[in-house]
Amino acid sequence: MAWAVTGDTVLVGCKIQNSVVFRNNTFLDNPDEKNPKYLYRVLKFNNCSIPEQGLYMIRFHSFYPWHTSGDYMHLCNANDLRMLPWVQEFNKFDLYTKTTEMPDIDTLKLYYQSLIDKYCPGTLKW
Repeated sequence: MAWAVTGDTVLVGCKIQNSVVFRNNTFLDNPDEKNPKYLYRVLKFNNCSIPEQGLYMIRFHSFYPWHTSGDYMHLCNANDLRMLPWVQEFNKFDLYTKTTEMPDIDTLKLYYQSLIDKYCPGTLKW
């Protein structure tokens, strides 16, 4: 299980690594700790056809201690290590890609709706 703080993700039940922002904070009282509504789990439950690389990107893009600092490598299996470069590549587009220009919402909606229809057709069960 993973947890997040200020955009970083940490593993629950593991020593919080020095690379984690605000690592000395505790998360015990956070009500989201027991919230099962994480996008990765929803997509898996709904049998979405997003490729495994994409699911890893969704699940681990905020897990900076792992994909940026190399922490928790002792917990990785061979598949995690194969997926790591995909998560690192996605990170280039995840942060600091914001713009001050307002995008064309209609164009974006058409584009993203086509992806939703392709990979997650129908109504998702949360």
